[in-house]
Amino acid sequence: MLHILLIYLLPIFHPFYVSVTEITQDPKTKTVQVSVRVFFDDFEKALDHQYKERVNILKPADRKKVDLRIADYLKKHLQIKVNQQPVVFKYLGYEIEEDAAWCYFETAALPAIKNIEIKNDVLFAEHESQSNMIHVTVNGKRKSTKLDNPKNSVSLVF
Repeated sequence: MLHILLIYLLPIFHPFYVSVTEITQDPKTKTVQVSVRVFFDDFEKALDHQYKERVNILKPADRKKVDLRIADYLKKHLQIKVNQQPVVFKYLGYEIEEDAAWCYFETAALPAIKNIEIKNDVLFAEHESQSNMIHVTVNGKRKSTKLDNPKNSVSLVF
């Protein structure tokens, strides 16, 4: 009985840390859309730590400044190579959905993805138990993986 009780109470005393990154190449435009979902409270702490000032994602006093911080942080902690070439992202913005921030990026048109290398260490400096889920969709084919801190990179072939 005590074991069952501990199973239900463990998440209360030991929170989990996870982000989800979706990467999709649009078959018509050949652009790559990237979205990153991260718990906004953990993200704010990471931004506070990185930039040495308080960042409020929910009610920003200066939305442009928060957008710049988010874009800079994610460009440093999420890097992608397509067919061995580094990819440049354009930050599109973020939105809040329940307890998470969704951050959006897009690339210019790229050649068909044959292989993709992803380095994702989002929130690794803040949480030893951070896991980053990654879903990549190319030509309707979806591949998924999970990076557990400290493992921060993966290569996928399509």
